[in-house]
Amino acid sequence: MKQKRPAMGHEQRDDAMTMTGAESLIRSLEQVGVDTVFGIPGGAVLPAYDPLFDSRQIRHILVRHEQGAGHAAEGYALATGRVGVCLATSGPGATNLVTAIADAHMDSVPMVAITGQVPSAAIGTDAFQEADIRGITMPITKHNYLVTDPADIPRTIAEAFHIAGTGRPGPVLVDVAKDAMQAQCEFTWPSTTDLPGYHPTTKPHSKQIREAARLMVSSKRPVLYVGGGVLRARAWDALRQLADLTGVPVVTTLMARGALPDSHPQHLGMPGMHGTVAAVTALQKSDLIVALGARFDDRVTGKLSSFAPGATVVHADIDPAEISKNRVADVPIVGDCKEVINDLATAVQAEHAGGRVGDYTGWWSQLNQWRDRYPLGYATPENGELAPQYVIERIGKIAGPEALYVAGVGQHQMWASQFISYENPGTWLNSGGLGTMGFAVPAAMGAQMGKPDATVWAIDGDGCFQMTNQELATCALEGIPIKVAVINNASLGMVRQWQTLFYNERYSNTDLHSQRVPDFVKLAEAYGCVGLRCETAADVDAAIEKAMAINDRPVVVDFGVHRDAMVWPMVPAGTSNDEIQIARGMAPEWDRSDD
Repeated sequence: MKQKRPAMGHEQRDDAMTMTGAESLIRSLEQVGVDTVFGIPGGAVLPAYDPLFDSRQIRHILVRHEQGAGHAAEGYALATGRVGVCLATSGPGATNLVTAIADAHMDSVPMVAITGQVPSAAIGTDAFQEADIRGITMPITKHNYLVTDPADIPRTIAEAFHIAGTGRPGPVLVDVAKDAMQAQCEFTWPSTTDLPGYHPTTKPHSKQIREAARLMVSSKRPVLYVGGGVLRARAWDALRQLADLTGVPVVTTLMARGALPDSHPQHLGMPGMHGTVAAVTALQKSDLIVALGARFDDRVTGKLSSFAPGATVVHADIDPAEISKNRVADVPIVGDCKEVINDLATAVQAEHAGGRVGDYTGWWSQLNQWRDRYPLGYATPENGELAPQYVIERIGKIAGPEALYVAGVGQHQMWASQFISYENPGTWLNSGGLGTMGFAVPAAMGAQMGKPDATVWAIDGDGCFQMTNQELATCALEGIPIKVAVINNASLGMVRQWQTLFYNERYSNTDLHSQRVPDFVKLAEAYGCVGLRCETAADVDAAIEKAMAINDRPVVVDFGVHRDAMVWPMVPAGTSNDEIQIARGMAPEWDRSDD
């Protein structure tokens, strides 16, 4: 993402005004253009809630748990591309944000978390509701601050938003002591942000770009390995132009779904533990990998030492710490993904003009064989129970490619990534790096706030749903009409799948009994939502269409599904991608010529 100064609000003032630190905090948030804050008041942050009450620009959403505030801020950021904001008090309020902060850190989500702190004189005394949230979050924030001088508040907020939203995006924590909020100060908005140690490299090195282009036109089996950084850089148009120009096959990671339309003829699908056979095998058999905003995550590489053994690696990322972190890059490129892709396209055009054009005819012949022979699919349960994949597939078909789909973590997340066709960027929101159960409902709430005219479906598991469904109360009272599909297999589904495959079907503590307790329909109704139930394939479309027709309140649809359904394909953890299975005990049959 290109560096930008924080967007200023409509009431920017250069003259100094006297106000409290709390008033300065709210004014500063208005100056950077904040319109939505998710939070819960408490003693240490209460001074900030008083001037917030009078803000005509900022809408505060009162969540039911601080973790919900953090995930909602993430959902808002992912849906809009703007910095999400959450607000909590000291001690347990702040520590309840930690999971969401860690989640945003892993997935490069721009977020500013503001916390109240005990008065400065009490810091370090184990005062009531004191926690060293700055120390706690140091490893999981891009940067963080402790503010004890009210005069520092405007500068700190300006810097926090600049850091969160530029370079590799990420979360920034601003911890403000209560006495700093209560004290009087002069409000002066900084005209510039002066951060001598923070200068992200956005423009890639031209020599490296030329070398990457040379390799692309000379290789026989190249793959564009596209990660979430392409979406963060808003580089999807540039990516499509590069793909069309080169004819190189493309794989999009879990974090990059939608960066290239699934319908694009060069798109092989998602790589990784539960990726398509074509995508996984293309990487494995490639002679050149051009990684764009991806980090060679273990879920993509499988056993790292056996990953793509014959491939030369071009690795482009805005974060130099990612280059060669897991897989050594033969051609490292540090830069903003949009800049990199545009420059790469120009360099490839120069190669073409010189008569050097890649010939991937044989490669595409092989790729199409794998794609045709091993498409994604699923079996319909013989006992007439509902296939979870069918439910998710139908949601995608009926809601369509313009809707936003927000997943929790587990089997339903993988099925949602596989069986919904993503044609547009920013329509797939999930917790990738941290794998946070409970992400879906609050993140969907935040996404709906950011895109009020969009249809937002939270596709959740019954286990995930029970972690954060209290935010349905927030949605009902605030008029946030998300739609929640609970894929209810009465189990911690992914853990149960591993117990089936690797623990001799010893189902230790994975049975949630949630097709009986709780009654999700009654629970939804108790929260002021509409509750629906569906247990047969014949009723699926009607249930989805009924949910789609309700737009004045949240809707929860409890889909009772077959509990033994599994996610396939699968690369067992710790094994080589060569060990990919298409079903239990079934592996693709490779011809000798494949190697």
